This record gives sequence, C-alpha cells and structure tokens, in this order.
Amino acid sequence: MAKGMTTDARKKDTREKIELGGLIVKAGLRYEKRALLLGLLIEAAERTKGNEAERARLTKIGAEAFGHDGE
Repeated sequence: MAKGMTTDARKKDTREKIELGGLIVKAGLRYEKRALLLGLLIEAAERTKGNEAERARLTKIGAEAFGHDGE
C-alpha cells in the first residue's frame, strides 16, 4: 500500500481487490496458476486495445454471466 493512504482509501483498495478476485472465481479460474491468469489478462488487454467489436463481444459474455447488462 502506498504511504499516506487514508483508512478509507485502504478499505476501498481492499474491497476492490476482493471484488476482482471474485471475478476470477466466477469465471471458474480459481485453481489456475497465477502466471496463467496474468497471461490471460495481458492477452485480453492487448486484444481489446482499440478493438471496440472485441470489447463489445467480451462485455456481452460478462454481462450474461452476471445475469444483467452493464457491469
């Protein structure tokens, strides 16, 4: 954690990390190696950079997994 973070900022940071970890679980990737997970995320970031069609396709998949649009 960065020096000088307030208690509220630390709590917000912790909550965000917990929520992001929950996405890994929801995607069925809980038991995958961290290197694989990072590789998947790096590749996805590259594939979606400037590619609105791919972003829309993946957003639709994610929204369906959540059971609603917009997350």
